Amino acid sequence: MQLNDTGLLQTQGYINGQWHAGNSNTQFDVINPANGECLAQVAEMAAEETRQAIAAAEQALPAWRTKTAKERSAILEKWYELMMAAQEDLAVLMTAEQGKPLFESRGEVAYGASFLKWFAEEGKRVYGDIIPQTNDRRGLVLKQPVGVVAAITPWNFPNAMITRKVAPALAVGCTVVLKPAAETPLSALAIVELGRRAGLPAGVFNVVTGTDAPAIGGEMTSSPIVRKLTFTGSTPIGKLLMKQCADTVKRTSMELGGNAPVIIFDDADLDRAVDGAILAKYRNSGQTCICSNRMLVQAGIYDAFVEKFAAKVREFRVGDGLDAATTHGPLITTKAVQGVHDKVQQAFAEGATVVVGGKPGSQGEHFYEPTILTNVNSSMRVFREEIFGPVAPVFRFETEQEAIAMANDTEFGLAAYVYTNDLGRIFRVSEAIEYGMVGVNEAALSSEVIPFGGVKESGQGREGSRYGLDDFLETKYICLGGM
Repeated sequence: MQLNDTGLLQTQGYINGQWHAGNSNTQFDVINPANGECLAQVAEMAAEETRQAIAAAEQALPAWRTKTAKERSAILEKWYELMMAAQEDLAVLMTAEQGKPLFESRGEVAYGASFLKWFAEEGKRVYGDIIPQTNDRRGLVLKQPVGVVAAITPWNFPNAMITRKVAPALAVGCTVVLKPAAETPLSALAIVELGRRAGLPAGVFNVVTGTDAPAIGGEMTSSPIVRKLTFTGSTPIGKLLMKQCADTVKRTSMELGGNAPVIIFDDADLDRAVDGAILAKYRNSGQTCICSNRMLVQAGIYDAFVEKFAAKVREFRVGDGLDAATTHGPLITTKAVQGVHDKVQQAFAEGATVVVGGKPGSQGEHFYEPTILTNVNSSMRVFREEIFGPVAPVFRFETEQEAIAMANDTEFGLAAYVYTNDLGRIFRVSEAIEYGMVGVNEAALSSEVIPFGGVKESGQGREGSRYGLDDFLETKYICLGGM
């Protein structure tokens, strides 16, 4: 792993403006999933260091929130510029520790940086109200920062999931304590190094690294200083964190699991639908929360879709993400590979047909072949559970009503995709399916300007867009009398 700026490879936590080796002075290994090599040893931190980080954030809060929005914006703008200048190094770091192909990592860095730029601008547009009244009083409504924010981010997007949370929090005057995923801490530490260079004051942004998630998360959720927890990860962990936050009545926002359908109707542009299904399913080797989990294809084009879909998948080149020829990289752990394979094996045992793939890859123990399954049904785990791997089960449906029912037959509701050229159907189906985001004839639905989030057990709150500020703001009413 060669970096142009070796200062971006940091291996210690960051508390109160200082690199911190951890109180135990021990480290954990960061592994390259493509080859199993140890990339770096990073500081092992736990509850005590988390308390120190929270205290630093509390101490920094008064000065940070009293800065003008323009002053905070200038720092975020500089941070954005530094991230874009370091795009290649950040992409190499990400691919090395996470596994996604380098072209995807470059795209994520640009996506992650866009949140700094967006919220640098939106943070200057937090408005209040004057409420008209009929007596001698006036009602003044202010928006104020919620306070110290704890953020827990996942390994699958180790850059953008940080900036999507940290940028709005900092833009409105909150301070932050971040726990990045133990699988991918190097991206987080590079981001905070660039934030330090951009001029973030000590204590405003703190990073606690470590493998003891219960200890770190427990300190975040139990601390009365922390007023908001934002989390991206699995639904079971999200539920646990929400329960833990209840004792101090924290604000929470949760971006949790998904079970996204791609609904393809007979009247769809088939080539566009195939390309969209490829992107929706196999991006990051299927390891995204908005990945398509279920292909729902109308009977009239089912066979033609499978044929075109399979032809495209057979063209994939699976390997090390740092190899320019690679289109799809490894899964994050051997446990992830086994979990995906168990679902495929169960489906096969219950009558599914393997059209492409269907087994662990020959490239190494973290790889799984891009897979397509047919003859699948709603009783199988591949219908009911989030796969989080490169496996596409293709289900058949007959009518619009059946497609809606199949799409809604899940406790999740994050993202869905619809392919049709019928304008009426676009509105009927988009409004009837229970998802926070719907891509119509489009699979690339995410950007910094849209409200990202789900319904049902896929979470609460929205990230990105002007709505992304709301979760970091409190609304205060001031009654002015004797006017």
